[in-house]
Amino acid sequence: MKISIKREDNIIKYELDLKDITLLEALNYIKSNLDNTLAFSSGCRSSVCGSCSMRVNEREELACNYKVQDGDSIEPLKNMSVIRDLVVDMDSAYKTNFKAKAWLNKLTQGVSLNHDDEKRNEVQSDCILCSACYSACPVYAVNGEFLGPFALTRVWKYVSDKRESDEKSKIDNVQSNGVWDCTLCNECTLVCPQDISSKADIEKLRAKSAGYGYMDPSFGSFGGGFGFDGSPSF
Repeated sequence: MKISIKREDNIIKYELDLKDITLLEALNYIKSNLDNTLAFSSGCRSSVCGSCSMRVNEREELACNYKVQDGDSIEPLKNMSVIRDLVVDMDSAYKTNFKAKAWLNKLTQGVSLNHDDEKRNEVQSDCILCSACYSACPVYAVNGEFLGPFALTRVWKYVSDKRESDEKSKIDNVQSNGVWDCTLCNECTLVCPQDISSKADIEKLRAKSAGYGYMDPSFGSFGGGFGFDGSPSF
C-alpha cells in the first residue's frame, strides 16, 4: 500500500506492507519504522478528542477513525497555519468562539432543564473541537473574519438554552461576519464526525435574527425583509 503525505511544500510517498489499519496506525508505523521526522497530532485514539483531524483525499477525517486505503493523499487541515507537516495551529478556530461569545451570557435564576430541554442541545454538546468544519468552510477564502460554523453552532446551543436570559445580545453579536456571511453550502455538516449540522444551526440563528428585526444585508437594496421563518421577502 502506498500513501502520499504533504509535508510543507513537498509530497512524500511512503510504502507500507500493512492492511486493514487506521490512518493513525499507518502514521505511527511510518514514524516508528520509516521516517521518525514525520509530525502529526493524536490523543485518545477513540474519535473523542479530535486532535488527529486532517484531510484525506481533500476531505476532513479523523485519522483514528479512517481506514487507510492504497493511493490515499494526506494533508493538514485548511484555513489554519501549519506548524509542521500535519500539525496545525487550531487557535484561529478556537478564537472564533471568543469573538462569537459562544457561552452562557446571563443565567436566568431558578430555571432548570427537563429531559426535552437537554435533548434540544444534546447534538451541539457533542462537538469534539476537531476543527474539521472550520477547515472545510469555503468562506474563509474570501473573509478571514468570518465567525464560521465552529462558533456559530455553539452560539445556537446557548441561544436555544432557556437558562440564557440575554438572548438578544448573543444574536446582536453574530450579525457582522456571522450568520449572513454563510453560503449554506453544507460542507461543514458533511465532514463533522459527530453529525452536527452547523448549517441547520446557522439557519435557525438567521430565523431568530429575523425575529429581532435583522435581515440579510445582501437583500437590503431590494427593499424587502424577512418572513417569520427567516426567508427573504420582496
